[in-house]
Amino acid sequence: MARKRDDAALADPLPTEQQVAKFLRVHPDFLIRHPELLLVLSPPSRWKDEDGVVDMQVFMIDRLRDEVERVKGAAEHVIHTSRSNMSIQNRTHEAVVALLAAEDMAGLAEAVSDDLPALLDVDVATLGFEAGDGFPPELAVTGVSRLPEGTVETVMGGADRDCALAEEMPGDPLLFGEGHALVQSSAMVRLVAEGRRPPGVLALGSRHGRTFHAGQGTELLSFLARVIESCLGRFVV
Repeated sequence: MARKRDDAALADPLPTEQQVAKFLRVHPDFLIRHPELLLVLSPPSRWKDEDGVVDMQVFMIDRLRDEVERVKGAAEHVIHTSRSNMSIQNRTHEAVVALLAAEDMAGLAEAVSDDLPALLDVDVATLGFEAGDGFPPELAVTGVSRLPEGTVETVMGGADRDCALAEEMPGDPLLFGEGHALVQSSAMVRLVAEGRRPPGVLALGSRHGRTFHAGQGTELLSFLARVIESCLGRFVV
């Protein structure tokens, strides 16, 4: 029976220095077509070691290599961020379509609680309105929380703020109801009072810490809140 050959024997042997040199002479544009190899090749020194002269060219090339790596890393970060932002924007557009499809207040509350979590990659989404005197009966539907007066300003951190982000904070039962135990990071967006509609809040919660964090852009969240306000204008008249 034939003996199995060792795997190492099957591997292609590395070319000799003479073969490499011959190949490069035949293909002088090889490094132009493969510039990444310049980052791993050692440049020759212009002086011999025994000359006692420090070749600054080597240090300059090393510095350029580091700069290339830094720029490459920054470019990859920009590409990743752009793709992530595009994904979030697409998700937001899909969420808007789901909200606009609601035909009444019950349908809007259902779209927020059932559709937004899946579309926005969060775990809990709720609507809440301050329940003062003259609470509109149109808002008294399943999925809408009644909040004590003054809750919205407290949550926002002031009358001049329309969005509040919490990085690592347990969910507030007042806002998230039975789903509060899941929440470790949250975003709250003000729903401006208008006509008979009291101040309200859209609350989004995630089980993952730092899903929402300070310094994060809130433009799409604010846009989503404006869409909800537009829908509310059709149902609370």
